[in-house]
Amino acid sequence: MKSRPGPQRKSRSGATSKRRGPLRPPRPAAAAPSPRRSPSTVTAVTETQAAASVPASVADRGEKLHKVLAQAGLGSRRAMEARILAGEVTVNGRIATVGDRVTAADQIRVGGQPLRRSPAEQPPRVLLYHKPEGEIVSNDDPQGRPTVFDRLPPARGGKWLAIGRLDFNTSGLLIFTTSGELANRMMHPRFAVEREYAVRVLGSIHPAALEALRSGVRLDDGVAHFDSLEEEGGEGANRWFRVLLKEGRNRIVRRLFESQNLTVSRLMRVRFGAVALPPQLKRGQCIELTRADVARLLEWTSSPEAAPGETIPAAAAARSHPRRSSRPR
Repeated sequence: MKSRPGPQRKSRSGATSKRRGPLRPPRPAAAAPSPRRSPSTVTAVTETQAAASVPASVADRGEKLHKVLAQAGLGSRRAMEARILAGEVTVNGRIATVGDRVTAADQIRVGGQPLRRSPAEQPPRVLLYHKPEGEIVSNDDPQGRPTVFDRLPPARGGKWLAIGRLDFNTSGLLIFTTSGELANRMMHPRFAVEREYAVRVLGSIHPAALEALRSGVRLDDGVAHFDSLEEEGGEGANRWFRVLLKEGRNRIVRRLFESQNLTVSRLMRVRFGAVALPPQLKRGQCIELTRADVARLLEWTSSPEAAPGETIPAAAAARSHPRRSSRPR
């Protein structure tokens, strides 16, 4: 007969507290256990403890395969699941299935090629690119238009993943990384990462239209609005605005202004989450973040709902304004 388990609440609650985020309120203190337990209560407690040990045994089997592939820079988690379903991935010579877990000892092949895993202590690479108008964010364009990937340096055994996209006629900040996990943390809708744009609009705007853009308008794919919309003056028939929103729907900024019969003559992204476009970075150029800046970015993505605070890189703290003398496009 097994001995009755003692009050181990301290160690169990201690493990739980490590998993809580820094913004959650502390868990109320657990009530003291009753000095007497019936045999049925002891059995229930034993079964509960056995069930609680299941996640630990699952964790011992390693990480999910599609997550490991994404962390290796081969693409997003969803894209990796598609490749697994297509039978392109094998683990120890066996065709993998979605949901498989792997450890460092497993031999993984993707498309017949062995997977190169980066050392755990090796941080991912992150590039900032100032995209000009007239380039597409894709490696495969049937029209053969210029692509942003043509200007990037080699990823050295990995693959550059674009964090978000910009339209063909939109310029500004693009972030690339070799980490699928980092890309997922910044792009997934549930994290609601801020995107900030400088917008030039042709003609004056009625105050009622500005209020509608702030409160919400109905588009073909649902209601949308700007979380912030600030006027920043202008010259001639053009007016500049600084807008902020927390979603990345296709052409969302242009469509919002078009809903008020307004034409966007220039659109430029100046910030994505904690990363700002460095003012000194010219169009068509890219810079790689230092290890210190990458560490700050990874720390911020652990709680992206928090305010960005100081921008990354630090030199980009000042707002990056587009040239006001450029011709309308």
